[in-house]
This record gives sequence, structure tokens and C-alpha cells, in this order.
Amino acid sequence: MIVHCLFEQSGTFKNAFKKYGIEAYDYDIQNEFGETDYVTDLFKEIEGGYQGKPSLFDKIGPDDLIFAFFPCTYFSDQSPRHLCCTAYQYKNYTIEQKCEVSMKRHRQLSLFYEILNKFVIVCQRKHLRLIIENPLSTSGMHYLTHFWCLKPNVIDKDRTLNGDYYKKPTQYWFIGLQPKNNLIFEPLEVVEVMKQRYVTSDNPLGVDRKTARSMIHPQYADRFIRQYILDEEIWRGK
Repeated sequence: MIVHCLFEQSGTFKNAFKKYGIEAYDYDIQNEFGETDYVTDLFKEIEGGYQGKPSLFDKIGPDDLIFAFFPCTYFSDQSPRHLCCTAYQYKNYTIEQKCEVSMKRHRQLSLFYEILNKFVIVCQRKHLRLIIENPLSTSGMHYLTHFWCLKPNVIDKDRTLNGDYYKKPTQYWFIGLQPKNNLIFEPLEVVEVMKQRYVTSDNPLGVDRKTARSMIHPQYADRFIRQYILDEEIWRGK
């Protein structure tokens, strides 16, 4: 099995897989951490694959695994505040300005939603195993929760319980495979828990505020893949 981590440039999950001798690669359009193995426009790759053109998906086999951290910007619970112009920055906008903002935001939402569905279709056509990660809104306003035809297989309501920086409820779709239910009995490394909403540029992770808010602790990644993805014989005794 080769693991292809899409929209990941930190190497967090990639290196968690490699720890157990599994070949893994990161794919992203950016390389801020020096961990991106393939710098590429994944939206173009998905569109090309959907249209039957050559794409990176031609190099992925049915025994491999795609783990995609699909961008959540337009799906998150903050997105409706921009779509409806109820966010603070629109306070003094005219009706015309608000309508322009709303139309632009809706076009972007539609684009991301279409790309996400095309992504799944490409993997279905090629019989590829796929896991998609996206936040789960505590307010119940996450777009995919209400309007996507697929339901998540795993919902993690508090990631700090598995050693992450943030509580940040998260949902995972397993497509073409089922999550395992392995038990992990071991003490957690103490991690400084941060409130995602109040992360500043001067944070313990040493990266900009936007990047810091999307980071996942290596301990969480390691425990997640052992609990839900890998067979126990692969990691027990390691």
C-alpha cells in the first residue's frame, strides 16, 4: 500500500504512516514546510481526471489509499456569515456591495462543492480507496453536514482526547473502505491545548495564524491511523 496525502503539506500524516514502514507522499500546491513531495494544483488534477485526461490518479492503484484534507474554507460554519454578509466587516456595506459579495461567495462555494464531488467520482471510477477529512461545526452550520449526499463514517468531537492541539470537532468519510475499530491503550503525551478561534501569529507552533489553525499534532495523526486505518499487526510492537 502507498498512501497519497492530498492537500497536506505539513507531512504530519505522511510521516505517521512512514513510521510504520508504509510508503507515503504529500501533495499540495504549497511547500511551506519542505514536506510536499509533489507540488501540484490538485484542483486541476481532479478536473483532468474527471474529464478522462491524464492525471495523478492514473498512478494510484486500488490497493493504495488516498487521504485528502480537502479545503474547508467555503464549507465551514463561518462561510454563511460571509454569504449572508452578517460578518462584522460588512457592517457598512451598501445593499449593492453585499449582493456582489454574496454572489462571489456563492460562486466559490459552488466551485469547491463541484470539485469535491468530481474528486469522489474520479476515485469511484478508478476503484480507489479514499478518506476525506473536514471539520464538523459545533453550531451545525457546516455545509457538507446538511447538503452532501454522503455521510461521515467517523466523527471526532474532541481531538484533544487523542492528543491534538485543538478540540476542533472533525468528520471523516471512508469511501471504498471501512474504518477499523482498534483500541489504543497507552498514555498520551501532554500537549498544550489551544483555542482555535484565538490563535495569534505569535503561537507555539511558530507558523502564521492561518496555518496554525489547520495544524494537527503528530500524536493525533499516529493514533488516528492506528485506530481506524492500519491492521493491528502492522503497528503492534513498533
